[in-house]
Amino acid sequence: MWDLLKAHFKQGHRTSAYPKGPVDFPERFRGRPTVDASKCTDGCQACADACPTGAIQLGTPPKLDLGKCLFCQECVAACPSKAIAYTRDHQMAARTREDLVVSSTEMKLTAALDKKSRELFGRSLKLRQVAAGDCSGCAAELQALNNVVFDLGRFGIQFVASPRHADGLIITGPVTDNMRLALQKTYEAVPAPKLVIAVGACAISGGPFRDSPQAHNGVEGTLPIDLYVPGCPPHPLTILDGLLRLLGRLESGTREEVYQKR
Repeated sequence: MWDLLKAHFKQGHRTSAYPKGPVDFPERFRGRPTVDASKCTDGCQACADACPTGAIQLGTPPKLDLGKCLFCQECVAACPSKAIAYTRDHQMAARTREDLVVSSTEMKLTAALDKKSRELFGRSLKLRQVAAGDCSGCAAELQALNNVVFDLGRFGIQFVASPRHADGLIITGPVTDNMRLALQKTYEAVPAPKLVIAVGACAISGGPFRDSPQAHNGVEGTLPIDLYVPGCPPHPLTILDGLLRLLGRLESGTREEVYQKR
């Protein structure tokens, strides 16, 4: 017993200070990618050719589709002018698919649910996770939310075993043929009103399995989506940030608008 207590004292407080304190990410963390259009060379499409999922849309200005991005850095290696870079910004979740297609250094932060929905879900949100043909990468990040570092339960958000006890679904994977009916039945079992959260590039757009005959390019077309969390896989704090903003626990709008309010 004493050895256990000494070990706890030695480890100290391990729960992240987020959202009230600074966030420490590992050195190799890849946050939101950006494109510096001023560095782009006319006619160059090396980055678009290198992207395995077609996440880069050439034009004036060029655009990045975070819903398709695998964060693989192939575009960074291919770009001769070094116009593409990955930031340390973990705030990437969005309410609409269109908000994930960005052409500047700014993007809209997740907008909150309407007042009635915030009153229903804001203090206690129960989610059933569905692995719709995923590789387990995104599922592992969701599982990490329950550990002592992120401690999801302190925000009143919990994963539950039965969809009948849930307020919504949090879905990973491209929605394969073998999982589509199971996903639909699980959704039907969740009592209304309910939420649907798509986590990871596969759930948003199909990821590397896009246009495969065995997959359905993500959740869209099967279920309505209330929150999109990009990444391959997304960091636990990217998921948590989106959830808290969806529930109105953090401010929404662009970063500039939020900072002006302060």
